[in-house]
Amino acid sequence: MIQAVKSVRHLTSSTMKQAVSELCLPVPWGEIKGKVWGPDHGPPVLCLHGWADNCGTFNTIIPLLPKECRYVAVDLAGHGLSSHRPPGAFYSFPLYVADIRKVVDALQWSKFSIIGHSMGGNIAGMFSALYPEMVDAVVLLDSYGFLPTDPKEMPKVIRQGMDEMLEFEKKSKDKKERVYTFEKAVERLLAANPTLSEDSVKILLERGLVQVEGGVMFSRDFRINLKNIVRISLEQSLEMQSRIQASVLVVLAEEGFEKIFAEPDQKKFTSALLQAYRDRNHTVVMVPGGHHVHLNNPEFVAPLVSDFLQTRVLSQSARQAKEDTSKL
Repeated sequence: MIQAVKSVRHLTSSTMKQAVSELCLPVPWGEIKGKVWGPDHGPPVLCLHGWADNCGTFNTIIPLLPKECRYVAVDLAGHGLSSHRPPGAFYSFPLYVADIRKVVDALQWSKFSIIGHSMGGNIAGMFSALYPEMVDAVVLLDSYGFLPTDPKEMPKVIRQGMDEMLEFEKKSKDKKERVYTFEKAVERLLAANPTLSEDSVKILLERGLVQVEGGVMFSRDFRINLKNIVRISLEQSLEMQSRIQASVLVVLAEEGFEKIFAEPDQKKFTSALLQAYRDRNHTVVMVPGGHHVHLNNPEFVAPLVSDFLQTRVLSQSARQAKEDTSKL
C-alpha cells in the first residue's frame, strides 16, 4: 500500500516544527508521490496543487495550519515526482478525480477535507460533487472549483487539443529534452510564472527538476501543456456545484484569477459560480496578493484557512469523539 519515508526533514515556522515524510503510492501506470505532515490519526486533509506546479506549493502554508490535522499533499500525475501518464493518454479533470479516488482508497480515508489551489481546486470541486459523502470541507485557493467553457467554443477547443496531441507525438519521436543549469531553470520558471517569488520558484523546483548528465531537466510531462479536451459548461458546473455537501471556503487573490478572468464572458461564469457559493452559505473572501499568494505570502491566507478548519473540521471532530465516548 503506502511506501513512505525515505527521508524525514523538518520545516521550521514561527509557530511549530513539523516532521515531513515522503509518500509513494502505486498506480497502474507507475507511482503517485507526495509529502505528509501531521499526526497519523489526525483529521485527514488532502492538498492538491495547481497546473504545472507540484506539492511543494504547500510547503510554506502547512506549517501555519492547525497541527492536529494530517496533511497529505500529492504530486498529480505528470507533475513533480509522480509518474507521467502512459503514451497516448490525455490529461483532464475527470482523470485527475479518478486518480484522487485511488489515492484516498490507498490511504483508507472514507471522509476527509481538501485544500486545492487553482487546477487543484477544480479537481477538489469535481471530486466533492461526485463523492459528496466523502468530503467534510473544501478550501479553494484562487480557484472557483469549476472551469466552465462556453458550449459554442467547445468544438474548436476539443479539436485543438486532439490536434496538439497528434503534433506532440510526431515531434516527440525525434525531440530531445532540453538540459539546463539550476540557475537557468530558475530563470525560466520565473519568466513563465511572474506571480512566483524567487524563493517560491526554488521550492517548486525541489520536485520540479530531475538530475541528468550535464545538468537538470524539468520533471513534468509536457503533455500537460496541451489543451484540455474534456470541458463542461456553466450550466453543468452549477449542477455539479449544487451536489457538494461539504462546507466551502473560497479564498481569491486580488491580483489572481480575478484579474486573469477579466473578459466579460469569463466574468459572467466566475460571478455565477461565486454567487452560487454565497447562496448556499459558503464563504468567499479576498486577500491581497497574486495567484500564488498561499506560497509567496502564506501569512495572508493561513489565518483564514486555520479558522475554517478549526470550525468546520476540528470542532466537528471533537464533538463527534465526545458523542462516541458518551455512548460507551
